[in-house]
Formats: sequence, structure tokens, C-alpha cells
Amino acid sequence: MLKRACLAGMVWATGTGALELTLTGSYALNRPSSLDYDPTFCGLWIANEGPEAILVTLQGDELRRVTSDLFRIKAIAVDGQGLIVADGAGSFQRLDTSGAALGAPFRAEGWLDTEGIVTTEDGTLITVEDDPEYLTWLAPDGTLLRRVDTMTLEPPLSEAQGIARDPRTGHLLIVDDWEGTNALYEFDAEGRLLATESLVPYGLDPEGIAIRPGSGQLFVAFDSGDRIASFDYVPTLPADAPPLPPAADCMMS
Repeated sequence: MLKRACLAGMVWATGTGALELTLTGSYALNRPSSLDYDPTFCGLWIANEGPEAILVTLQGDELRRVTSDLFRIKAIAVDGQGLIVADGAGSFQRLDTSGAALGAPFRAEGWLDTEGIVTTEDGTLITVEDDPEYLTWLAPDGTLLRRVDTMTLEPPLSEAQGIARDPRTGHLLIVDDWEGTNALYEFDAEGRLLATESLVPYGLDPEGIAIRPGSGQLFVAFDSGDRIASFDYVPTLPADAPPLPPAADCMMS
């Protein structure tokens, strides 16, 4: 059953500062889904729910492919100097960036319909699920730490498909697909909703999202039209907040 909300007349949550998106470009890429930015390669890791994930340049040129011992790769994230992938059915595996397994697959505590995943500096995994609808924190071994029921938000986040984390602020950015609100949700590090922004002007059915914090760029994968859109991005901050410090950027440049 479609859970898409009527966008007309929707009241969007706002924070103390303004979440800003400015479209800067786009390119075609077949079936993009979960994304993460890798400063080592100055590229994007992309999963498309198949057996492989690919690394592409910021212009969409393929650099390499990796596989795992999972039956598919539905979500992918940079994990320290390597990667972590998820199959969307509760299993995860760590890989190095050449695709070699760093350990056997492991299962998270409880059922997780994982659509997107990010990691924090201490190894915590943060995932989004859409059946049931949760924002979930996991220990590195998959132990459940805590959850937010995203259907309790206003507007509800019913079809979360991708998540990104800004290391400068700890903020989480989550995209809700066309069966939900076709919008971007911004949370603080504790999971409190700060702001939302409709993505309808830029594309339909967002599936993945990644941040390049060193340049203030945001990348969103749209399933409708099979493309990656790039944005200049300003997070929600208090009016008197100092400028954000620089963060990891292209190490190959």
C-alpha cells in the first residue's frame, strides 16, 4: 500500500537555522540506491540492491566493484578505512575497499529492514528501516542500542531509504521516497528532528544520500530518472553558531 502523503499544504518542521539546498548538477547512473562519500578516493560508493557495489568518481565514472558474502548489497557505508554493507534483512559484513572480507557476516539484534547505514567515529552503526519504520543505533557487533519510531514525527517519515551523517555536526540526513513525502529530513546527533525540505523540485523517488563535508556538498540518488544530483548544502545551526570547520575531503587531489 502506498504511504505517500499529500505534499500540498504540508507543514514542514523547521529548526533554529535554515537548512539550505542549492542544486549544482546531475548525471545519469543506472539504479542508484544507498550512497556514501569516500574521501580517500574522492568518490561515491553506491549500492543498487544487487550482488555488487560500485565506486564511482563524483562525475559518475566507475572506479571499481566489490562483492560480499551477503545475498545482495542493499546498503553501504565507509567504516574506518574499509566498508560495511547490509543486505536489508538484518545481516551485515565488513569489507576492505578492494572487496576482501574483513570478517564473516553477522546479524544485528532484532529484525532490521535496512535501507541505509552510516557509521560514527566510535564504530556505532546508524541505520534506517521502512518496515517497520525506525532510525536505529547499533553497537559495532550489531547489538541494539536504541531506536526512534519515525512514524511519530511530524511529518511522519514512513519510507526512509538513505542516510548520511555530517561529521562536522553529527547531524543525520535521511531521504524519504515517493511512497512517503519525497523529502529530506535533518536530525541532530541524538535523533531529534531539526528540519525537512521537499525534494520534489529536484527529482522524484530519492533512494540514497551522501555528504562531502569538506566542500559542503550533498549527493542524492533519485530512482526516477536514474540519476545522482549534487547540491551545495548548509545544515541547520543556531543563528549565533560559528562557521563549521573543514572536514575530510579528497585525499587524491
